[in-house]
Amino acid sequence: MKTRQDAWTEENDLLLAETVLRHVREGSTQLNAFEEVGDKLNRTSAACGFRWNAVVRHQYEKALSLAKKQRKQRHRILGKDQGGKKKLLYQPPTPSFEDLDAMSLSMSEAEEEMEFAEYENYVPETEQLGKETEEAVQDFKVEASEEHAYVAQQAPAANHVVKPSGLKGEVTLEKVIAYLQNLAQTNMNSDYVKIENQRLKQEISDLRKENAELEKKVKALENNSVTMQEDYETLMQIMNRARKLVVFDEDESKAPRFKMDRNGNLEKVAE
Repeated sequence: MKTRQDAWTEENDLLLAETVLRHVREGSTQLNAFEEVGDKLNRTSAACGFRWNAVVRHQYEKALSLAKKQRKQRHRILGKDQGGKKKLLYQPPTPSFEDLDAMSLSMSEAEEEMEFAEYENYVPETEQLGKETEEAVQDFKVEASEEHAYVAQQAPAANHVVKPSGLKGEVTLEKVIAYLQNLAQTNMNSDYVKIENQRLKQEISDLRKENAELEKKVKALENNSVTMQEDYETLMQIMNRARKLVVFDEDESKAPRFKMDRNGNLEKVAE
């Protein structure tokens, strides 16, 4: 039996499964995982997505459910800073004009590869193939809408976003490929968003430190004010006591003195 040179191997399937589970677990999207695997295996992201939904995913259902639970727990731990938004773990390299031309030429070859793989692996199970294909298209639609919402929220200006042709109506392989090509251009704006986000975080951190220092200074001044007030009250008490003692001594010195003679009479003694 002949084997195609571009056929999927067990190592390829394992790499695809590990990458998708990692992206799901860390809050990224399956489309982003397909792009990463496609670049590593020199395949289109659409081919990786079809392979995942048609073959590999059924072997890792429990692992996928566990990865989604871990993602929810991660969002709960991180709290409001993340806000449940998707984050892309993989940034595909920006394609040149030559790469775009080559990509457009290989689109027809990719379609033939998908059709050949479909008939080669699943001709005996026609009904099951139709069901799995519908699931694959539905997953593409969900992931595409999630990633489009993420890019629309993170883009600095609407004029810089290359608006995709849209996945309205029936989703086909051509529309998915065209959407992914447009999406690759919008990812360039994410670098600007990351830099701006980092700058704002640093600014907030500096302001918090400055606020903490000012609070310490205010608290120290309040403590000094209380101490000075207590010292002032103590000093005033000492001064009042001293003033009373001086007045008492003067009164005693001015009191008249008498002496008794032999006859029992009192005579005032001159001072």
